[in-house]
Amino acid sequence: MSDPELVQGFNPKIVRKLFAALKPYTGAVLVSLAALAVSAGAELAVPVLLQSGIDHGVMKNNLGHLTLVSVGILGALLAGMVASFFQVYLLSRVTQDVMKDLRTGLFAHFQRQSSRYLYNHPVGKLVSAVTSDVATLSDFFNTLFTSLLKDFLVMMGVVVTLFVLNAPLAFFTVLSLPPVLVLVVLFRYWSRGAFRRVRAQVSRVNAFLSEHIQGISIVQLFGREDKTREAFAVENRGLLHANLTELMVNAVFRPLIDVLWAITLGFLIWFGTGLSMDHAVTLGVLIAFINLVGRFYQPVGSIAENFTLLQSAVAGGERVFGFLGDSQPIPDPGTRPLSDARESSIEFKDVRFRYLPDEPVLNGLTFRVEQGHTVALVGYTGAGKTTITSLLTRMWDIDGGSIRYGGIDLREFRLESLRGGIQSVLQDVFLFNGTIYDNIDLGRGLPLHRIEEVCRHVQAHEFIQALPKGYNTELNEGATNLSAGQRQLLSFARVLAQDPRVLILDEATANIDTETETLIQKALGELLRNRTSLVIAHRLSTIRQAHKILVLDEGRIAEEGTHDELMAKQGFYYNLYKLQYEKKAVAG
Repeated sequence: MSDPELVQGFNPKIVRKLFAALKPYTGAVLVSLAALAVSAGAELAVPVLLQSGIDHGVMKNNLGHLTLVSVGILGALLAGMVASFFQVYLLSRVTQDVMKDLRTGLFAHFQRQSSRYLYNHPVGKLVSAVTSDVATLSDFFNTLFTSLLKDFLVMMGVVVTLFVLNAPLAFFTVLSLPPVLVLVVLFRYWSRGAFRRVRAQVSRVNAFLSEHIQGISIVQLFGREDKTREAFAVENRGLLHANLTELMVNAVFRPLIDVLWAITLGFLIWFGTGLSMDHAVTLGVLIAFINLVGRFYQPVGSIAENFTLLQSAVAGGERVFGFLGDSQPIPDPGTRPLSDARESSIEFKDVRFRYLPDEPVLNGLTFRVEQGHTVALVGYTGAGKTTITSLLTRMWDIDGGSIRYGGIDLREFRLESLRGGIQSVLQDVFLFNGTIYDNIDLGRGLPLHRIEEVCRHVQAHEFIQALPKGYNTELNEGATNLSAGQRQLLSFARVLAQDPRVLILDEATANIDTETETLIQKALGELLRNRTSLVIAHRLSTIRQAHKILVLDEGRIAEEGTHDELMAKQGFYYNLYKLQYEKKAVAG
């Protein structure tokens, strides 16, 4: 998908999709367009009424007609003001509704996607699509209808009105317009290039800031503050030059429009005065022409500038609809609930999987976990341990082979039911902003006594009660008001509150200090009883009581057996165990 900063011109398909997004609000859009026409008509009516007032009121000393014209001008101004209010309000309301629909649609779309899709799309781009890219679409609707369409209506209306009032003078006036149109086209070309350079440089500055603010501790630790400031200064100067180029284009364009306006006005007065002296044009018509020409030139500058806004909006729309059109969900053809399985055994048979085409992770992996048994997975980093847990919950789908639960292929179960019965406790705990209760309950509406019971099992109740508001304590971003061990205990409670049939502990005690781990070990025996469980742990001391230990190497089972059996073999597991304790002794 192309980056919006690199989009050149309009994409008709995206424009059609943007208009299609208005379909649910057709009534409000039509009323808004009608109000827009009334507003433009009222604006054109003022110089026409002014001409009538001068020619038939002032010049003929007809006070009654002059009074009627004054009332008419006042009515036109009031009608234009009311119509403009309804047009702007209705269109703004529709725009906000469309943006709300697109944000909701994008978020729901991302929720349905597979881990492979999310793996290939950085989180920053997904967030940017939902927030800033959708926000740019407001410029499309508001600029198109409020500014561009009205400006075109007024400009076309001015030309028609000029010919209605006086054809010869109108023909002369129109001859001065081609240079204006040429200048608008050139400005659009120059401004588009300047705009793209600014957006590209803004993107570079944002990327630099995001990376170096996140890694500011590394910059400080290695004393690279000066070098980093110098590098940022280079990017910042690039943005300055790009902005100055865009400013130069705008600074040149508007004065040129004003010059052309002044030239047109000068010739109009000179030529119109001559016609007036020959009684071919009345004074009222001449004044009306001067007024109308001013109304023609007034929107010219904004039209050219609005093209740039429209380009940015269409670019944002291209990204939004690009994401919506790029779908890689986990297939969910299953219709069976997990309860259809009579037992909770797990079987991997000749399972093959790879994240990248040329980098296999699992190579024909085969093993079985009996119901109620605890099986531990060990091996060096990259052996495929965490991948196994992701495949078991179908966060990723296998490339070959089969995974069965209770003798039934995982793909026969509904995803919602499957993931409700197979739960993971991960090493990297993610907690949401909200209360401790909310983070454990996750919207299920469990009674507080059930949450407290689970927390007692995982030794979390005591520290929660010691907090100022207990279970109603608000967690800040990243739950930094809790220790790493406390966050891990909450992740235990969150999973166990769902009462899963299968429990996966993926490095679940890696971030817990020795004292906290001792507390958890007391609870684990009870918690894992009668549950099928997979345990991944770098600290091999935590899996000595497992029914079976599987040693993985390059996506295959290198060894399997109990702790004592594997130690007696003095093979792969023995070397891992010995190496770990030698490191521990050296560290001690």
